[in-house]
Amino acid sequence: MSSLRAKIQDVFNEPACEQNRGKDAKARNKGCSKPLTPGAAAGGCAFDGAKIVLQPITDVAHLVHGPLACEGNSWDNRGAASSGPTLWRTSLTTDLTELDVVMGQGERKLFKAIREIKEAYGPPAIFVYSTCVTALIGDDIEAVCKRAAEKFGLAVVPVNAPGFVGSKNLGNKLAGEALLEHVIGTAEPDDAGPYDINILGEFNLSGEFWLVKPLLDRLGIRVRACIPGDARYVDIAGAHRARAAMVVCSTALINLARKMDERWDIPFFEGSFYGITDTSDALRNIAELLVKQGADPEILGRTEALIAEEEAIAWKKLAAYQPRLEGKRVLLNTGGVKSWSVVHALMEIGIEIVGTSVKKSTVEDKQRIKQILKDDNHIFDQMAPRELYAMLSEHKADIMLSGGRTQFIALKAKTPWLDINQERQHPYAGYHGMVELVRQIDLAIHNPIWRQLRKPAPWDCQPAVRQELPRTKSETATLHVVQEFAGTTAGDFGDR
Repeated sequence: MSSLRAKIQDVFNEPACEQNRGKDAKARNKGCSKPLTPGAAAGGCAFDGAKIVLQPITDVAHLVHGPLACEGNSWDNRGAASSGPTLWRTSLTTDLTELDVVMGQGERKLFKAIREIKEAYGPPAIFVYSTCVTALIGDDIEAVCKRAAEKFGLAVVPVNAPGFVGSKNLGNKLAGEALLEHVIGTAEPDDAGPYDINILGEFNLSGEFWLVKPLLDRLGIRVRACIPGDARYVDIAGAHRARAAMVVCSTALINLARKMDERWDIPFFEGSFYGITDTSDALRNIAELLVKQGADPEILGRTEALIAEEEAIAWKKLAAYQPRLEGKRVLLNTGGVKSWSVVHALMEIGIEIVGTSVKKSTVEDKQRIKQILKDDNHIFDQMAPRELYAMLSEHKADIMLSGGRTQFIALKAKTPWLDINQERQHPYAGYHGMVELVRQIDLAIHNPIWRQLRKPAPWDCQPAVRQELPRTKSETATLHVVQEFAGTTAGDFGDR
């Protein structure tokens, strides 16, 4: 536990963050995330954050040492995609019970589980995750992992991030520390070159990174390791031989990027692949960093040629949507890097941003939003469901982009909604991803179902007043017969 405490303090003291450097020692030790409320871990605990960062490593066995519920609640927390191995989708847990805790069988059960995974799957590595229960009862997963690695001849990596130590963001960073301590630098690639890079904080949601990687391939840039999206263990083990790195989500793995720069001289920058301008800037920054690290300067010209070609294609496709979407109002209820990158991307085609959430954004993210929107009134830290509903029902936005948790607020307000968080089904990164995002917004806003849904219900409509026309003699006689018949009773018929 003392080693875990030291790691947490080290993560909070992050020199790569300008705001963190400006704090005093007491404020720095508190970190940037809000403390967890006991029993309210739905927003993500440290264990959940560590699992998010490491589970997309696709050929690794991920073993959760704790009760069954911990694995059940964290298994499908990201819609990452794999181009090959499927072992990462296999749910593995020691499934500790009350009897195991009372009898002190946790470590023995963990060792047995590692052996069974080795025999059944033969993975290149096993990641073992500590949880609240096993940390509180004092199971030494680091000692067990070390002994199992010696016994079975494979890498067994302890991930010491029990949920109670902090928020999901802290778990992200502790996962990066585990990679740095036990994985990165343990294998030497035999094909290292001057155009090798690392991408950190890219999760390949819905296969997004597969829209970006072909651009890098055309420039002759090889992704040594994408951490964690569609990653392989051996690639991450050799990631220390990259020449430059790009950090996609700084709140997750900024500590990993900084320490790799300190140990192996791998400079990094923070960028985004959302939107045309941001994608182009990211490609330029990658090329410039590689040149500074010794690559041939001719790559700068090839990069500009590629950017000009891809931007022309993307803008030609987007031209068909601009007349239909220009002036449309979008409410963004998301966070992190998307809070500013998607804002910039949408404004490029004339869409108006009426509000964006900065709930999980860093101070740098918030500053970028202010520079883009030029107005603090469109920025909110957190909006209650009632306020969201009021804003949408009053038609202050034409569509809301958010995660699945708030989709029913939009549907109740009869407002189009598009999933932009980790559960999304469409990739939105790169040039083609931007076109797809705009296409999905257009489909959602102009779906004819909304026109039908917003019509008043038949029982809410006032009945139309009919104009009485003069009746003929035969019609009048028929009416009298009907009225006379309506006034009769069953007894009348019985008497007859």
